[in-house]
Amino acid sequence: MSSIIPAPVSRTDSPGTFTLTSATTVGGEPAVAAYLSAALGLTTAEDAPLNFVLGDEPGPDGYTLEVSAAGIRVEAATAAGLFAGAQTLRQLAPEVPFTHIEDYPRFAYRGAMLDVARHFFGVDDVKRYIADIALLKINHLHLHLTDDQGWRIQIDSWPELTKKGAASQVGGGAGGFYTQVDYREIVEYAASRFITVVPEIDMPGHTNAASVAYPELSDIPVEAYEGIEVGFSSLAIRSERTYQFVDDVVREVAAMTPGPYLHLGGDESLSTTDEDFLYFIGRATAIAAKYGKTLIGWHEMGRSASLPVGTLGQYWSFLVPQEGAAEHTVSFVEQGGRVIMSPADVAYLDMKYDDSTALGLVWAQGPTSVEASYSWDPADVVPGIRDEQLLGVEAPLWSETLETIDDIETMAFPRLASVAEIAWSPRAEREFAEFEPRLARFVELLDRLGIKHG
Repeated sequence: MSSIIPAPVSRTDSPGTFTLTSATTVGGEPAVAAYLSAALGLTTAEDAPLNFVLGDEPGPDGYTLEVSAAGIRVEAATAAGLFAGAQTLRQLAPEVPFTHIEDYPRFAYRGAMLDVARHFFGVDDVKRYIADIALLKINHLHLHLTDDQGWRIQIDSWPELTKKGAASQVGGGAGGFYTQVDYREIVEYAASRFITVVPEIDMPGHTNAASVAYPELSDIPVEAYEGIEVGFSSLAIRSERTYQFVDDVVREVAAMTPGPYLHLGGDESLSTTDEDFLYFIGRATAIAAKYGKTLIGWHEMGRSASLPVGTLGQYWSFLVPQEGAAEHTVSFVEQGGRVIMSPADVAYLDMKYDDSTALGLVWAQGPTSVEASYSWDPADVVPGIRDEQLLGVEAPLWSETLETIDDIETMAFPRLASVAEIAWSPRAEREFAEFEPRLARFVELLDRLGIKHG
């Protein structure tokens, strides 16, 4: 049976296949029809045997797929649902079995994160990664835009952030940044793949590059940093200049981000006292909330009991939570928010596959095999956090050891397929033995598309 990742909610096959060739025409919803036509070498037409139809079912990102001798019909309530159906067809093509599929996601938020701060990746590389992750029905791209090693987004009111703060990266090199035009190009391209960009401005830790640009943002002298250690930097917590910085940066990033989310980091603030951390988070999140975005923070931000109502927490600890991680995560729910689950030992795509892997790190409980990346459930990690408290799942990819788009793809695939299935498919007792042959066929698709993989 032809494989699909993520596995659909239900599928019933019948004898026979519908063959897609260069003579096959595709019609219906224009954006999705044009996308699939370009992807598979088809032709668009008004009256076509392959048709994308806006209808009434089955939910915001869901779709039904009907394949028979008469043709192929994909129906969904939204264009995003039709696009999800198009990804299913890409995996089944060119010999599409006669089938009836009803499919919809388990979680609304299905994310991948790309760290462009440790090493900078240009617009074309980010667009390529967006095209890659769309294959797996990922619908959010979290961009980690700032860190100790570099500031990667143009802020008109603080120009030195990209004049000085962007000129470094891990191991040396020129660094780089996105102009506001660049950033909008990324956002628009992502939207064409029904992916929402989630920008992250990490603070009060991970801020060395900002302080290189504006030394008054730190209480201690700083210099450009090219290493990979964490926890040594902090903003000047009691300085009013810091909160003008927060206000200006959030205002400008929010203005060029049409999506609903803005990530404020809050992790690994090891050089900030507890009192100062809570003071900063209280003030910074209140400032950010006035710009109309739903805020997201790494789970440490849940140490604060005064978050704006509905702030989302992103859990990055392990399957067995480190001290305080579970309590801090539950805090978001207690304050009216929900949780995005990203346990580092199974969802971080930058961990080595095994001891022989050239790229990646091992700090998250050692290497993460493809089987490990598949064999967990987000509702089993933090006590008290079940499906109803979860907004979704995200697979972060940190770039300490990654310098090229080939490096990115090699570490992301095939493990992103595991996380994508966990985020989309109904909860089940997962059997890697069942998933493995489907994954092998997905890797064949990656090879045909020229996408690197581990």
